[in-house]
Amino acid sequence: MSSPSPDALLGPADVRELAAALGVRPTKQRGQNFVIDANTVRRIVRTADVRPEDTVVEVGPGLGSLTLALLEVADRVTAVEIDDVLAAALPATIAARMPTRAARFALVHSDAMDVTELPGPAPTALVANLPYNVAVPVLLHMLDTFPTIERTLVMVQAEVADRLAAGPGSKVYGVPSVKANWYAEVKRAGAIGRNVFWPAPNVDSGLVSLVRRTEPIKTTAAKRDVFAVVDAAFAQRRKTLRAALAGWAGSPAAAEAALVAAGVSPQARGESLTVEEFAAIAENRVTEPAVPGETGR
Repeated sequence: MSSPSPDALLGPADVRELAAALGVRPTKQRGQNFVIDANTVRRIVRTADVRPEDTVVEVGPGLGSLTLALLEVADRVTAVEIDDVLAAALPATIAARMPTRAARFALVHSDAMDVTELPGPAPTALVANLPYNVAVPVLLHMLDTFPTIERTLVMVQAEVADRLAAGPGSKVYGVPSVKANWYAEVKRAGAIGRNVFWPAPNVDSGLVSLVRRTEPIKTTAAKRDVFAVVDAAFAQRRKTLRAALAGWAGSPAAAEAALVAAGVSPQARGESLTVEEFAAIAENRVTEPAVPGETGR
């Protein structure tokens, strides 16, 4: 593998010059905060355990700060960018700053939520500085759509990082925590200061590591059915599961029957359950027979 030159990564002046040349002004609507520190992107690549044989998918590459750092190490990098101007400019930035690796780079100009396939080899890792407003749905979509992704490291708002990595019993444990844990072992992997971004955000950022489960959750329930239980349980998180799941099950009594069959107390709340327990509840849902003469309400 050819080694890129030591000045290939983008520094603060490079980022501002590129943005000015493109007429780019970071927008809050898309959660754009560009990383301007080379040490930070190299740290992200190290923390992500990116390997020379990896095909990495990156969501929201922006001006290419992290993309260049990934190309220093990975075999291939595919970047998914929704912004028209940024998507058009990124291949030229890669070619200019890292010409020996440019052939290893591919760009997909799309909303990540619409991506169902990627060019080249199947991705083995996902590394991204995710826009704060769409971080969780994008992460879950990518993990679900590309089961070959073994290792993920995302930089997100610190509050989102805490939610994703939370365990049962935590005050911030909720829907993102359970759904991420369906796919992977999740943990916090560090904090990122505000001064490494331009413009500096008003919130702190955190790194979250997700290592895909080698064995899927053991359940006969489909993922969509398990996630329906999770959504119902946390939609009214102050209520007991007997009450919170009444709509999902058809009645409070049916919810209680499913909970008891799953070995879960009907008086428990969603924040105390593991993903395996949510799956057990989904398995034990009983469809109540329709009453003769009644129509759907």
